[in-house]
Amino acid sequence: MTDVIGTEQVAKATALLQRYKTGKAALDKRIVDNELWFRMQHWANYKNEMMEGKPKPSSGWLFNSIANKHADAMDNYPEPNVLPRAADDEQTAKVLSKILPVLLEQAEYEQVYSDTWWRKLKQGTGVKGIFWDPGLRNGVGDISIKSMDLLMMYWEPGVMDIQDSPHLFSLAVADNEQLKAQYPQLEGHTGSTLEVAKYIHDQSIDTSDKSVVVDWYYKKAREDGPPLLHYCKFCNGVVLYASENDPALADRGFYDHGKYPFVFDTLFVEEDSPAGFGYIDVMKDTQTAIDEMNAAMDENVKLSAKARYIIQDGAGINEKELADFGKDIVHAAGRVTDETLRPLQTAGLAGNLITYRDARVAELKEISGNRDVSQGGTTSGLTAASAIAALQEAGSKLSRDMLKSAYRAFAKECYFIIDLMRQFYDESRVYRITGDSGQPEYVQFSGAMLQPQPGGMIGGVELGSHEPVFDITVSAAKKSTFSRLSQNETAKECYQMGLFAPANADAALAVLDMMDFEGIEKVRERVQQNGTLYTQLQQAMEQLQKLSAIIDQQNGTNMSAMAGAAAQAAGTTGGGSGGQTAAKTATNGLGAVVGSGGNSLATQAAQRAMNVNNPNK
Repeated sequence: MTDVIGTEQVAKATALLQRYKTGKAALDKRIVDNELWFRMQHWANYKNEMMEGKPKPSSGWLFNSIANKHADAMDNYPEPNVLPRAADDEQTAKVLSKILPVLLEQAEYEQVYSDTWWRKLKQGTGVKGIFWDPGLRNGVGDISIKSMDLLMMYWEPGVMDIQDSPHLFSLAVADNEQLKAQYPQLEGHTGSTLEVAKYIHDQSIDTSDKSVVVDWYYKKAREDGPPLLHYCKFCNGVVLYASENDPALADRGFYDHGKYPFVFDTLFVEEDSPAGFGYIDVMKDTQTAIDEMNAAMDENVKLSAKARYIIQDGAGINEKELADFGKDIVHAAGRVTDETLRPLQTAGLAGNLITYRDARVAELKEISGNRDVSQGGTTSGLTAASAIAALQEAGSKLSRDMLKSAYRAFAKECYFIIDLMRQFYDESRVYRITGDSGQPEYVQFSGAMLQPQPGGMIGGVELGSHEPVFDITVSAAKKSTFSRLSQNETAKECYQMGLFAPANADAALAVLDMMDFEGIEKVRERVQQNGTLYTQLQQAMEQLQKLSAIIDQQNGTNMSAMAGAAAQAAGTTGGGSGGQTAAKTATNGLGAVVGSGGNSLATQAAQRAMNVNNPNK
């Protein structure tokens, strides 16, 4: 069988890659420059003769803004919740909601999430790749998630959505010896024949013993459905693997979902590009002005603090002794006057210059949304905790907007994960999850739970198969300090309003329908449970009082007082554990009544009490 992908096809792909690189050259240069800005080494980009040989101060205002936004992102680390679209998929959705966080943890997703956020803030776009790695789990295979370097990815210039590009290239630099050990066909074909953009480093990085490996993804149209996704890995014109050359995948495609396995998370959108721009692009001009002013001010302070003199030629003054501040005596060969020697005065910094520099700092904070209150600082005259919290909440709307885009990207990643599980999870796997009671539980899962299920037959007609489809919602798994405080305050207010009292269950449910806060469904469920418990408890109390009255009539006892006390305890309980205490009290009361009258007497009294409730008997 002749290979579909060979030397000729790889040569065409390489030429196409070169065209994509040309279209992305401006973006690559901006990414490299932004990395220098982030490391506060951007003076390397400026060739100012006035600054040669002088200190080049770099203030950290831009870096501080980026670091704070990354901290906001990590404070709101995402957690998936899988919802079914059909009733028969509800159990599968519940299992997926439990095992997806475990799978993400095993894939070290938190580190991937952090790395991608750094790149999103620096470069304007964060990219994650969701792949199937057959070498994981001792050869069983599992899902791998990686943070991708945008500098090493290329697509057709002009597309807005990465999925609209007919081809997609992802490059990586690998060691020659390792490549030859894994792919013997590369013997004699290693080396750097393909140039890639590189970051500017302080250290010298030798790439002479490395080669550029290209992951080439492309889509092939077909008549009876969506296009097939195929994949080819090649290096220096040599095919290392091609899905079209694999008989098992030639007609099926590399991934069943038919999409490029990459999710682009853009910060600020640019037209006609799947990549955007970030905060460094917005702040760099203001940061440059601040740094230049700092350099000039630092130089002025040094000049003002150092004694300098103007000496007339032939004044006969010993310049070495004059410059040596350790000398108490300076010799002069002649008469010293103000004409022959006078101090060189340097004007100090004017107050309006410092004010202007501070105004530029405030400008940078404003355009980046990194105000003092967003970092936990306070403004003068503001001391109330509620007012500070309100300002912090209002000042974090930019962070919330960024998080929404990250959550949308996270939902797409979860859909990719589910599709890969559907395709590759042939064997059942066991996951340790945390049950509803907080205890560890072990659940089994396989791709069979995600495969199309037969729809059955109606009237002798066989219905089509039904493939489980899910909706994914995202919430913050690790809430920020302010979010936790806000949630706790909401819970305290609900308790003070009596929403958790079983007797107020109907009113509480009406109030909760008009409220909106995270976790409201669990609160609503708990209030409903307490209301049901309270209703059952009231019915038991009524039975207890009627039963006690009948026994008191027959025996002359005073069991009604005990029943009344139990009813009062049940009526005044606030809910939760108190409702369980009242129920226990009622149970003890019933037991006491039954015990006092004997089995036959209690049975007769209970029958009479039931007859009182049901006059038809």
